Amino acid sequence: MRESHASASAITPTGITSTAAVPTASGSVNSKASPFNYGTDIMRGVNLGGWFVLEPWITPSIFENTNDTNIVDEYTFGEMQDSEQALGILQNHWDTWITEDDFKAIKAAGLNHVRIPLGYWSVPITSVDTNYSTSVAPYITGAWPYLLRALNRANENSLHVILDLHGAPASQNGFDNSGQRGSANWANDSTDIGRTLDIIRYIASQVGGMVNVIELLNEPAGWVADINAAIGAYWQDGYEVVREVAGNTNEVMIGDAFLGVQHWESFMLPPEAYNVTMDYHQYQIFNYDQLELSLDQHINYSCQVIDTLASYADSNLNTITGEWSTAMTDCAKWLNGRNVGARWDGTYAPGAPVLGSCEGYTGNMSSFSDEYKTFLRKYWEAQVQIGESIQGWVFWTWKAENADEWSYQKGLEGGWIPQDPTDRLYPDICSGSSQVDI
Repeated sequence: MRESHASASAITPTGITSTAAVPTASGSVNSKASPFNYGTDIMRGVNLGGWFVLEPWITPSIFENTNDTNIVDEYTFGEMQDSEQALGILQNHWDTWITEDDFKAIKAAGLNHVRIPLGYWSVPITSVDTNYSTSVAPYITGAWPYLLRALNRANENSLHVILDLHGAPASQNGFDNSGQRGSANWANDSTDIGRTLDIIRYIASQVGGMVNVIELLNEPAGWVADINAAIGAYWQDGYEVVREVAGNTNEVMIGDAFLGVQHWESFMLPPEAYNVTMDYHQYQIFNYDQLELSLDQHINYSCQVIDTLASYADSNLNTITGEWSTAMTDCAKWLNGRNVGARWDGTYAPGAPVLGSCEGYTGNMSSFSDEYKTFLRKYWEAQVQIGESIQGWVFWTWKAENADEWSYQKGLEGGWIPQDPTDRLYPDICSGSSQVDI
């Protein structure tokens, strides 16, 4: 299908209009997702991070170019600068960050899925669709047509889409990747949960046929009491919304909410629910205990996760590792937030311990030693074995401006990720590993 464009107006929350060309859905009829045998065939995919939800570490230049260090997430990006200027920047980003060539390259790399994070503010729900507030100020709206084009491009390249609600009203985790850094207030008020369900309803009704999987919410903060109390019912209600609106075609994805998969034993199984997948995220860089692991210990820890996840998946929900990377440090600039340093080199907080230098562990791969690249390959293979032992895996992320250890694209170029994801240099890397609780 050939792409077409039309001149359209995009309205920001403050009412400022841009006359920049906005893509149509790449044709008069939206494409249909092709079927995938979930639970039988292995999902092998990559996240398209930093596209429809800004993350300072993925695209630091967008934030640096504001010349305002108070702009730390997409919320403040719209709040603390001229709205028309912000809209123009975002439209260019939406148009260029992931292109048709990227979808072709992802397919050529032997992958079969893309996971597309989306913020609630980009879903053009109106008062016709909900009794709750539809205001998203100060977020900048207008991404939806670009999303539709992305879904068509994915389908045209036989890539199955996981559409992931990555940011909810009032933030479900307080991370900058939820759109608003700070506190996780999503469950403080039941209206935000109800509003989120109506957003899921809109997504299912408008693009349910274009995607294979609808992920109800990314990484809700289960350590927050109100969210812990609400998330189980939200998973069930969200499932019912998708089934009511879109039927039984879509896989519905939920997450462990940082509570561990064991917390969800016997949850949402048939006949209560069908075609539900658990999304587990595997990182080893956000606490000191894991950062202190040696290279071999990082690999061994990954291998030890296999039995825990496989045991859960065998008797509960289909399970994937929906986010993971080859990073063994938190050295990528602003990975912990804009203006926040790294635990690894002691810049995270005053008086923080120093584990080592970040030199040679992040940034451009030209600085990576052969030893480090060998580790990256081994680490990639070990973590792929986790996903292949269950129902699949989705790497985070396809590209980043200056963090090649996080980039699938750069991993292919640098050789630590194989051109064929089933190729192995270390097929026995996980032999003899024991189980670890997660």
